Amino acid sequence: MKEPDDVSAMLRLKSLGWGARRIATELGCSRTTARRWLKEGAWRRPTSPARPKALDGLEVWLEERFRRHAGNADVVRQELVAEKGIEVSLRTVERAVAHLRQELRAEARATVRFETRPGQQLQIDFGQRRVEIGGAPRLVSFFVATLGHSRRIHVRAFAGERQEHWFEGMESAFAAFGGVPEEVLLDNARALILSHDVASREVVVNPKLHAFARHWGFQVKACAPYRPRTKGKDERGVGYVKGNAVAGRTFESFAALEAHLEQWTREIADQRVHGTTGEAPMLRFARDEAGKLKPLPRCGPFLAMRDLSRRVGSDCAVEFDTNSYSVPWRLIGERVRVLVAGETVRVTHAGVEVACHRRSGGRRGRIVDDAHFAGVAGAVGRVIRRPDEGVTDVEGPIPEATLLRPLAEYEAVAGGAW
Repeated sequence: MKEPDDVSAMLRLKSLGWGARRIATELGCSRTTARRWLKEGAWRRPTSPARPKALDGLEVWLEERFRRHAGNADVVRQELVAEKGIEVSLRTVERAVAHLRQELRAEARATVRFETRPGQQLQIDFGQRRVEIGGAPRLVSFFVATLGHSRRIHVRAFAGERQEHWFEGMESAFAAFGGVPEEVLLDNARALILSHDVASREVVVNPKLHAFARHWGFQVKACAPYRPRTKGKDERGVGYVKGNAVAGRTFESFAALEAHLEQWTREIADQRVHGTTGEAPMLRFARDEAGKLKPLPRCGPFLAMRDLSRRVGSDCAVEFDTNSYSVPWRLIGERVRVLVAGETVRVTHAGVEVACHRRSGGRRGRIVDDAHFAGVAGAVGRVIRRPDEGVTDVEGPIPEATLLRPLAEYEAVAGGAW
């Protein structure tokens, strides 16, 4: 192997009339080497002889399997043995698919901006931040709703992220925007989505959210699991609220925080020039999106007025929101209508009101009216009477006896006395 300078020297000596023997003697190499480079006429990088490789001809198969198994080279190596009878090391497979791995990484990071038409989509999410309220740090959950087209946002502060907080946040957003979008895009919070299969993309929506969506007339859209940038407009909105609206601020009370958020949204967030659209969200909303939202229904808030259908159980009660409320025992097995308005629960049957209770604020409680068990054999149990109303809270099934009809009725059927 000769360096480029050696070959240049050979060619220069040849141009002076030197022969191959003299050049070889002068440069200290064999005549064969001198003749070969003189014949080449220039220095060229030596190439190793091409050797056949174990994976030659399998490029298409390797790419298909590597993509199918999401970049798992070891699984590809196992299938090489099982299907092709080729046994190679894992490192050999990794070298063969190195360029494909880089492509997969680029595809995973690549994002195409998805623009929605006016009135089509509202993105919602929660973000948490510690805020000093009343002289003490407090963890606050910020509900942020962002209209997809205009980028106008609505912010609410809550003490948690329970289901009712999601519902209250959405209802306040609908009221603030003056209408309802076609769809609401959200993440996979347990309070809203029961399950979301990554492979099949099958989404199981919480029944209460389904009822809420029907109440307001929008479709529920859940972003792909582990892919929060699906709702990137709202993800950035949450960061904007935490970094701009509340960062470094203190508040005398929670009400003061809520008042500040309302003022900040109106004077700062709605009026700023958005980095993507190049317009103020309020201007873009008024021009393009305000008229595209569906009008607010006249049915009122979902949690304030609910119309449910329930079948009376053998414990003389109907159940909703994990709590049960008693009805007259003669309606066992019948379907009744349950109207929930504010703190009042009314039960009607065939258009007639048969029960009225105060709504329970707890969970898994039993609200019982003694009058609903009048004439029932053994209708006694451990009850705690409320002095302010003729209603009792009961722990455990009511009544304790198994007979739920007057003895006279059993006597009439059996044809004899007890």
